[in-house]
Amino acid sequence: MSRRSRLALVALIAALGMLVGGCGSDESSGSEKPEADKSSATADASAKAEPTKKPTKKKPSGTTIDMTFKGDTVDPNGVQEKVKAGKPITLHIVADKPGELHVHSSPEQEIKYDAGTSDKKLTIDRPGIVEVESHTLEQLVVVLEVR
Repeated sequence: MSRRSRLALVALIAALGMLVGGCGSDESSGSEKPEADKSSATADASAKAEPTKKPTKKKPSGTTIDMTFKGDTVDPNGVQEKVKAGKPITLHIVADKPGELHVHSSPEQEIKYDAGTSDKKLTIDRPGIVEVESHTLEQLVVVLEVR
């Protein structure tokens, strides 16, 4: 066999080796890939199932507005919040003394709260602007933009 023939044969064998090796590699990747997909799909399904359960327990539906009453001050103080009509609104109140909120909705609502931490719920069905003020402090606390 001439040198040229041997080089051509070596090149052909090398090419066939890469072709066969490449196919074997693809098969290996291909067979591993579905297993990886299955495990990640299982992990994704588990991850999707858990967060769905956790937020339902911890986060109330609708909007939560934090209010802090300390001395003669309130936070927020006249801030505007967008809320959805017919959806629950939770007022998370932290207060150093008891008080009362007046909600200028239709119908109007009065919400009494005790010293400490409390959550008060309300729902506003009609779109519009609704002011929530502290009767105790005679201050505007929040303006609800109901949509």
